Amino acid sequence: MYDNGVLSWAGPLTAQPGMPLRVAAYSRIAEAVRRGSLLPGSLLPTEAELGAAMEVSRTVVREALMLLEEDGLVRARRGVGRFVAESLPRMGIERIQPFEELFAVSGHALSLQRIQTVCQPASEFIAPGIGAQPEDEFLLWETVISRNGEEIAHLQEHISTQPGTPGARDDIAAALAAQTGGTLLAAIVEVLGPSLGPGQCDVGLTTVGPSRARLLALRPSEPVMVLTQYLRYNGAPFYLAKCLIAARAGHLVVRQT
Repeated sequence: MYDNGVLSWAGPLTAQPGMPLRVAAYSRIAEAVRRGSLLPGSLLPTEAELGAAMEVSRTVVREALMLLEEDGLVRARRGVGRFVAESLPRMGIERIQPFEELFAVSGHALSLQRIQTVCQPASEFIAPGIGAQPEDEFLLWETVISRNGEEIAHLQEHISTQPGTPGARDDIAAALAAQTGGTLLAAIVEVLGPSLGPGQCDVGLTTVGPSRARLLALRPSEPVMVLTQYLRYNGAPFYLAKCLIAARAGHLVVRQT
């Protein structure tokens, strides 16, 4: 059991406007990991202990821990608990394609439903992936992808809107404003061309959880595949996407060069 001294980094949690409480909890724990307050390989406090320390519900903590597992900062050991990862995720060298190309199947209708387009503060995970600092504002596009009218994926795409970053360019802003039926990356490719990169596509597995289960018409405990994509532009981190994919999506091919 953890004492208050060990959890002194926690404290009452408040979310900035536009940031879900689960993301604020994620950011607090991720910051403790990156600063060494939670050491690599160490056992995390229980959901109840984290909830009490941050004065939030166990549901909020559980969803935050799911996000941390998806992003490679936390590992779960069945029957033991959750541990801080031994090493933090690294970026690779693959190139990336827009998700509408990834899910396209000849003869089957693909549709995208934009859930929200919002600017909000970047978390500890998102910030380095898009070339921003934690709490810097970034643009989030959230989309549900369906094939033949059946939901197959939940997609969140992120770019920095800070001055001096590619996402703040007027031509990209205009392309995003005009984009009504595609992904954020597809709109960016229209401006910057298909030679973006290098990038990375990490593949993982998680349960969908209650918030996203409703969007994908799944039970919260059902497993989903997680594709996390990073993309660089002119050598700098630029774009980050996380896509949860239901089993009904079928066989996928991740093209790399």
